[in-house]
Amino acid sequence: MTLLRQELEAPQAARRLGSGWVSGVLALVLAGAGLGAVICLRYPELFTVADVRKFYNVGLIRLALHAVLISGFVLGIMSLVLRKNKVIGFTAVGLVLLAALLGGSRVQTQPGVDSPVFFGLDWFILNLLITGIIFIPIERFLKVKDQPIFRVEWREDLFYLMVSSLLVQSLTFLSLAPALAIFKHTDWAWLRGKVAGQPLVLQLFEIMFLTDLVQYWIHRAFHRIPFLWRFHAVHHSAESMDWLAGSRMHLMEIVCLRGCTVIPMYILGFSEPALHAYLLFVYLFSTLVHSNLRLEFKWLRAWFVTPRYHHWHHGIEKEAIDINFAVHFPLFDRLFGTHYFPKDGKWPAGYGISEPMPKGFWRQMLYPFMRPKAAEVSAVEKAAE
Repeated sequence: MTLLRQELEAPQAARRLGSGWVSGVLALVLAGAGLGAVICLRYPELFTVADVRKFYNVGLIRLALHAVLISGFVLGIMSLVLRKNKVIGFTAVGLVLLAALLGGSRVQTQPGVDSPVFFGLDWFILNLLITGIIFIPIERFLKVKDQPIFRVEWREDLFYLMVSSLLVQSLTFLSLAPALAIFKHTDWAWLRGKVAGQPLVLQLFEIMFLTDLVQYWIHRAFHRIPFLWRFHAVHHSAESMDWLAGSRMHLMEIVCLRGCTVIPMYILGFSEPALHAYLLFVYLFSTLVHSNLRLEFKWLRAWFVTPRYHHWHHGIEKEAIDINFAVHFPLFDRLFGTHYFPKDGKWPAGYGISEPMPKGFWRQMLYPFMRPKAAEVSAVEKAAE
């Protein structure tokens, strides 16, 4: 694994076109996705999201999987021929062969696997491919900072994305629990009917407004209350911003943040199409505002959060402390005195936090429960002043 990581993080000179690096990385991505798809087809009850499973066209998936595995194998061989260091090519070819041994595109679903518990391996693959395909090429051409795809701590952030995707069932259940508990003790059928009967675009705007208002104060509390900050500090510990950086969030923060923000969405009775449209929007929008994109959106930035606006929330400068809490509308920061957006087009000099943060997923999961050192408490209190 160390050799593979070193090859993926190879310097620019070793990643030029014709060196076999690009073909190797593409082969590795296709082979990994192909192997994951084979596992999902073999054990769908265990590794696919139940609500999404019924929409899959298995025939089309098998056809695409066949093409993916062949492409991964061909590109892997190409990398082996072109590149002096063979570790990426051998790994990709090995993953394709393993997928073939498990059945490849003709893999048969194993009988007897019927479990109410599932892991979102399919959701992880879709997450990675969709956001990667959209944002990686754009970041190459419109980047804020010159950083490689496999930048510092990319493995940690990828692992965060994988864990949150695999645990999608548990995280969704815990996030919906407060809203469902409130729903059982309310009888707002008249209001819910009127809300659901509104035009879809109006419902979408209302969901964005209400969730942003709730999330603003929850987000601000995570910055101002020392115990909550230790959970949120995990998210802010990312020292590089790109399409993958937003994945770094403590699981407890995910549950708390989602659990509070979905309350108005479900209690007020917005229609399912409106909810689905918002979830798709916020999924892509969250990736966008963390991305390494120099997109100003001059005609929108006064009304909507942009990448530069949110980057200042993650900045290391003194003026970047406790500002820009809004997720969608800067209006809330203006109303409550936390707005900061330099007019000269300046971006933060860097990102991260002043307190020491342990490296690695599991250590960061335990970090909020560890007794804070005096120096860390002092740093947080000073930032809050």
